[in-house]
Amino acid sequence: MTEPKTNQPEWMENWKPDPDAPKIGNPNWCKGMPSPNPAGRPRGLKDKRTRVTEKLLEEAQKIADVVIEKAKKGDIQAAALILGRTTPTLKAQAEKVNFEFDASAPMTDQVQAVLQGIADGEVSPDTGKQIIEAISALAGIKQIDELEQRLAALEGR
Repeated sequence: MTEPKTNQPEWMENWKPDPDAPKIGNPNWCKGMPSPNPAGRPRGLKDKRTRVTEKLLEEAQKIADVVIEKAKKGDIQAAALILGRTTPTLKAQAEKVNFEFDASAPMTDQVQAVLQGIADGEVSPDTGKQIIEAISALAGIKQIDELEQRLAALEGR
């Protein structure tokens, strides 16, 4: 009986596995053999990480007390550690602005109004940039609406 031909690239046709190549895994145990440790890991035996975590949990209050005392005595690193873990990070918030703006005006007039507000000191440059970007996004949306209307008119013919 002949062996079935496997589909291999030409460059692998004459390749044969090396019988002297080192075996991966336990050389004394092969799949199908009885387990070398039939009892397995004894029940209740804890992993090293579990033991360390439990020890840290037992001592957590003492550790926190030491860090808090150091922070109270002026240790900047201890204070930074405590504040970093207990207080939320502050997020930048844009301030409200009040200036002359006509949302129904043409887009160029709107952008000019924002630039004038920046020049007059009524709007901060960062806030002005955000407003101009919003106007630009609105212009893009209007263009898409116009294209959809034109396409619908062409398909309706």
